[in-house]
Amino acid sequence: MNADTVQRWLEQAAASLSEQRDYLTQLDAAIGDADHGTNMDRGFTAVVETLGATDDPVSPGRVLVTAGGTLVSTVGGASGPLWGTALRRAGRALGDADEFGSAELASALDAALEGVVELGAAQEGEKTMVDALAPAVRALRESLAAGAALSAAVQAAFEAGEKGMRATVPLQASKGRASYLGERSIGHQDPGATSTVLILGALAQTVAAEK
Repeated sequence: MNADTVQRWLEQAAASLSEQRDYLTQLDAAIGDADHGTNMDRGFTAVVETLGATDDPVSPGRVLVTAGGTLVSTVGGASGPLWGTALRRAGRALGDADEFGSAELASALDAALEGVVELGAAQEGEKTMVDALAPAVRALRESLAAGAALSAAVQAAFEAGEKGMRATVPLQASKGRASYLGERSIGHQDPGATSTVLILGALAQTVAAEK
């Protein structure tokens, strides 16, 4: 995988987030500020525009760092800083290498998760994007350790993220805007976990197409 792979992933993520913008907003309207879909769509659209504005050769890591910086500067609320931090940490983990493999991808996603946990001070079970991202990162590591091909491991990560996303429904939020609702946040799927699964799904599609 190389910089083109990363750019295709981000382009697919942007397309998925745009397609599901209204759904994400609907989820956020129930327990948040009703702006998550709009924010994520705007941010990832800006990422694609920024990446498409240069023809200079860049490393995969630099693509992610640039994307992260773009999200921080264009997205309001919590999602911009969180995903911006995630992508920048992932990019720094990849470094300046022109290509990367399964081990490097796993390390990059580990770094992304660490960044999100550090910035958001959230753990699994608190009804946030961590409930989707953490099990996905674990599943990727476990699948690769068991000898799975990268495409199968990333698919397993996506499926674990989906399971984590669905598991947010019965949880009471203890972080972010949704935490103000107390018990009224129970019974609603977390929008941040949902957009995370869309981004993981885009990664799975992109890696599968690399075959």
